[in-house]
Amino acid sequence: MKAAAIIPAGGIGKRMGPGTPKQFTCLAGIPLLIHTVRAFAQVAEISAIIVAVPIDYLQHTDQLVEQYGLHKVKVVAGGQLRQDSVQAGLAHVPLECDFVAVHDGARPLISPELIRACLEAAQKTGTAMAAIPVKDTLKEVAADQTIVRTIDRKTLWQAQTPQVVRTDTLKKAFMAATEKSFIGTDEASFLELINVRMSVVEGSEQNIKITRPDDLLIAEAILMKKEQRNAPLPAQPFRIGHGYDAHRLVADRPLILGGIEIPHPTGLAGHSDADVLTHAFCDAILGALGAGDIGIHFPDTDPSYKNISSLKLLARVITAVYEQGYTLANADITVVAQAPKLAPHFPAMQEKLAAVCRTEQSAINLKGTTTEKMGFTGRKEGIAAHAVVLLQRQAD
Repeated sequence: MKAAAIIPAGGIGKRMGPGTPKQFTCLAGIPLLIHTVRAFAQVAEISAIIVAVPIDYLQHTDQLVEQYGLHKVKVVAGGQLRQDSVQAGLAHVPLECDFVAVHDGARPLISPELIRACLEAAQKTGTAMAAIPVKDTLKEVAADQTIVRTIDRKTLWQAQTPQVVRTDTLKKAFMAATEKSFIGTDEASFLELINVRMSVVEGSEQNIKITRPDDLLIAEAILMKKEQRNAPLPAQPFRIGHGYDAHRLVADRPLILGGIEIPHPTGLAGHSDADVLTHAFCDAILGALGAGDIGIHFPDTDPSYKNISSLKLLARVITAVYEQGYTLANADITVVAQAPKLAPHFPAMQEKLAAVCRTEQSAINLKGTTTEKMGFTGRKEGIAAHAVVLLQRQAD
């Protein structure tokens, strides 16, 4: 199954008050929109994420995507209405995506598990949306603020997102809406125009939509509880990690090390750009965090990582460092290669790596060595790298 996510975030959120549009308001120090995009980026079935934002915020959003190391994301100009932003996103859905998952940009606490549940249900029925049963007693109220009647809530559900639909079906529904000048608030309402019923997957009470300032307080409380439950790292002043990686040298591949291309007759084979130096660096950082290795976080079975720059992977790993309350104190990285000579390229590598890690170049030490023609590196069959990092607790 291949699906695209459309995240409409083109509004300005008047109920949040004047100032920055709500989707760029920070929750626990990170913009709401980034929380949302991150959840979809963790789902392998989502091969493209299309974010529709106000036209004046296109560049800002691109910068955020780069800053937080997010991949498979395309930023497009949204519209005044939610449906305008969804339609703008539909125009950029890749042809290979059979399904579209539409999710409100202001629902930052969506979980990858709920996204997958909706995708699985849609694969069986053609449509699926998250929703929760109504718990409160509902009243119909007249214009004079008096109660007309009590509404039976047994069959009532509160709509959430994501809402997943076959791509061709959703396009057909939007065409019908255009013909009828229909304004809807979610995808299910558009499907009703073409007599298609949306299947329901039970959502989560935590999948709230940020509409008013008080919603941010609720979201922060939920996020804090989640973090406590996920047992964050003990508040140790320092954490040390070691990383190692090796790749085979092959013809017809560029040689990428430390984020730069080095002239050489052969390059390193791999699913990504095979930057063995940066991979070892990432592994060392993940080791210091107690977070496994690079293969767990960026598997070579995920097509979205095909030929990806390893600097983007490093950006995601470094973001995790800051989220855990640490910074990179220093790194010491050794590249083992018989050829080419690497020392002339180290300053450019340091500049690239330091920029991604948000640190000084002096914090990243690079060294090169050979094995005196012994082993696979000595025979010029491949290149290896070792990395050691020290993470330091951020000051309170």
